[in-house]
Amino acid sequence: MHHFRYREGELDCEGVRLSAVAREYGTPAYVYSRATIEDHYLRLHEVLGEMDTTICYAVKANSNLAVLRTLSRLGSGFDVVSGGEVERVQASGGSLRKCLFAGVGKSEEEIDRALELGIHAFNVESRAELERLDALARNRGTQAPVSIRVNPDVDAGTHEKITTGTYQNKFGIPFEEVEDLYRWSRSLSGITLRGVHMHIGSQLTTTAPFGAAVRKMLPLVRRLKERLGIEFFSIGGGLGIVYDPALESGLSDWWKGEAAASILTPRSYADLLVPLLAPLDMRILVEPGRFIVGNAGVLLCRVEYIKQVARKNFAIVDAAMNDLLRPSFYGAHHDIVPLRRLEGEIVPTDVVGPICESGDYFCRDRPLPRLAQGDLLAVLSAGAYAFVMASNYNTRPRPAEILVDGTVTGLVRRRETLESLWRDESIPDWLDRDRSGA
Repeated sequence: MHHFRYREGELDCEGVRLSAVAREYGTPAYVYSRATIEDHYLRLHEVLGEMDTTICYAVKANSNLAVLRTLSRLGSGFDVVSGGEVERVQASGGSLRKCLFAGVGKSEEEIDRALELGIHAFNVESRAELERLDALARNRGTQAPVSIRVNPDVDAGTHEKITTGTYQNKFGIPFEEVEDLYRWSRSLSGITLRGVHMHIGSQLTTTAPFGAAVRKMLPLVRRLKERLGIEFFSIGGGLGIVYDPALESGLSDWWKGEAAASILTPRSYADLLVPLLAPLDMRILVEPGRFIVGNAGVLLCRVEYIKQVARKNFAIVDAAMNDLLRPSFYGAHHDIVPLRRLEGEIVPTDVVGPICESGDYFCRDRPLPRLAQGDLLAVLSAGAYAFVMASNYNTRPRPAEILVDGTVTGLVRRRETLESLWRDESIPDWLDRDRSGA
């Protein structure tokens, strides 16, 4: 369920009219619904309540401090993949003692800072990383809490750029090598073994890959619990969302807020996994990101020009691939709707941005109402892997971010100014001298 609805022909976020948000804060701008974020977290928490479960929100999906604070107030833990994300959790008031630090390339500085802050566990991805953790922890006179990330070699059937659970990917320790690595790690005085971890990929829309991976892992987890006394099994994230309702179930009214019946839901996820995991009698960690925030955000933009070339109809908007990269990078679908509900002729339309790249588009030949210059649009399902992947390509300031709570709006990130984009650049004094030195 999300909280974006048409009321009286205008698209609202909770109790706020999005056209008013666009007037106040300008476009392009990201708008997030606090109620949607909280609803998705609590729904997942409820269905997994039969087990000792900690939800560790995947910060990489949307790392805005206000989003992190919203979740920490609900009791969420966090899954981080960089020292920067560690510091974001700290700055938001989140608990590092409910925080997992993943990623294949942790630097010495990142590890040392996480040890200082009392991270719950490092998800280790190589023998070399274990050796580094051991040395840094011993240097501090402490032990680094560790869970080893297992690559179960299970194909999640998702996009090639977001699958992580096969031997073609850079992540984790091959399944057949894990027990030897656990045994060896017991000899390291700077390491304490706390758990075991897996993650097979993102945007999974059926339960089958989760079931295959967990069933493969269960005998290993039981042995590690019995022999090494590990405390938790982290099953990663990956719960998908509806980006294209029409493809999922013929549901064309995204704004009705109902997920398609065929999409993976918290209930179907729990119905599969709880019977498998509850008998382990240990803490289970899950790391959702997209599921919690994906459908909680939209990107507002304005039509700058309508351009017709032969049979092609282009709506050129003020947002671009630097603001939302997913369509260009992944070929991803995002529904696009006008803020004022339009009736009449439907026209195949390319919604494109102003960047000098042919890949700068949000959709191609999408059946949309006939648009006009000045129309306001919402690019939907833009709460995850959207602003966090934004850039300043073409020297474009990144958009503002706004959080809605009922009838109240809060600016949770100011729009960048042009001057801020080159504030940290400098021109050496010698550059204006002649090469002769004059």
